[in-house]
Amino acid sequence: MSNSDLLIIITILVLCYSFFSASETAFSSLNKIKIKALANSGNKRAEKTYQLTEDFSKLLNTILVGNTIVNVVSASLATVLFTRMLGESGVTISSIVMTLLIMIIGEIIPKNIAKYVPEKFAMSVTPILSFLVWIFTPLTFIFRYVEGLFEKIYGNQPDSYSTDEFITMVEEANEDGDIEDHEADLITNALEFNDLDVGEILTPRIDVIAVDIDDYTIEDIELKYRDSGFSRLPVYKETIDNIIGVLIEKDFYYHLFYEKSVDIKSILKDVIYTSPQVKISSLLKQFQTSKTHMAIVVDEYGGTEGIITMEDILEELVGEIYDEHDEVVEYYKKIDEDTYLVKADVDYEDMFEHFGIELDEEYEFNTTSAWVIDMLDKIPVKGDSFDFKNMHIEVTDADSKKVNEIKITFKKQSDELKDK
Repeated sequence: MSNSDLLIIITILVLCYSFFSASETAFSSLNKIKIKALANSGNKRAEKTYQLTEDFSKLLNTILVGNTIVNVVSASLATVLFTRMLGESGVTISSIVMTLLIMIIGEIIPKNIAKYVPEKFAMSVTPILSFLVWIFTPLTFIFRYVEGLFEKIYGNQPDSYSTDEFITMVEEANEDGDIEDHEADLITNALEFNDLDVGEILTPRIDVIAVDIDDYTIEDIELKYRDSGFSRLPVYKETIDNIIGVLIEKDFYYHLFYEKSVDIKSILKDVIYTSPQVKISSLLKQFQTSKTHMAIVVDEYGGTEGIITMEDILEELVGEIYDEHDEVVEYYKKIDEDTYLVKADVDYEDMFEHFGIELDEEYEFNTTSAWVIDMLDKIPVKGDSFDFKNMHIEVTDADSKKVNEIKITFKKQSDELKDK
């Protein structure tokens, strides 16, 4: 065989290597959903491509067999060629030249091409790969037998992802422009939905607006509906720890206008009770079964810890839901480039996420108010302050029970160095 013949064969083998490398990248990074959608629409090539992805292990073994064969043969022929041309030094020169060719022409260029158009490339090479899968079946059978032995030894461990890993995938897809911001938020909220407890989103006892069944006036109830904008009011007997039902606005006004009198005892709706540890996904099912929209959250002693509504749960999926009666609350008010006013009833984890700050530990409480109290180790008063990471936090509004508002000033790098 002449040198020119060897050179032609080596060139063909290197191109074959690039084909296998590009195919591996294309099938590893393609979007199976897109391929399946094309197959369902009647695209025969897409249907065959999808069939190959269904047994990806067999396809990958075929590609590896092909890569190994062309790599070994091309390296051997190159050694023969360069030894003929350069003598003993040809072995070293052959290794250098083939390494560069395989790296550039066989790996970098084809893999980059396949990475940008994986579905299109995979569909274009499907007929060739289908044929090679059939040709190399005896060899791939041996590899699959070895894989089976390892599975028996170590156990079959299918791909599984944690919630955090899925969220990271969503964030990457959002950054790459594959999904919109609102779609990413919805998917992330849905993934985190099953991990949320009632205690994390309830309306605390101190903020509950309720009616005393033994001490009320029609005017007082009307005022509560008007000022709060709520359509449901819990009703208690003697103490708010003993909530006995829910008064629905439309029932109240129906009796008031059409029957000219209201006996709220006769129109109370039953309530369901839950605990702070219950998952909101489970409570949502209870709401659907009982056809109610509000639950009373009780603590370990049976007292009222707060309330939670259907709207509270849905807002964890789709974000804040405002109607024409709601006052839009601005939780974060920007004063200047480095200063913000923050409502202290916002979830402390949401606050840190909003400002892009990672926490080193988790706390048992939920609100920013509780976090500030924990950091200061007391119920703060207006003017109390402390430093945390790159922030200076000052209490701008507080009462005898909780913090209502804080001011966050982000330190510049020079200020942080001065503090050190």
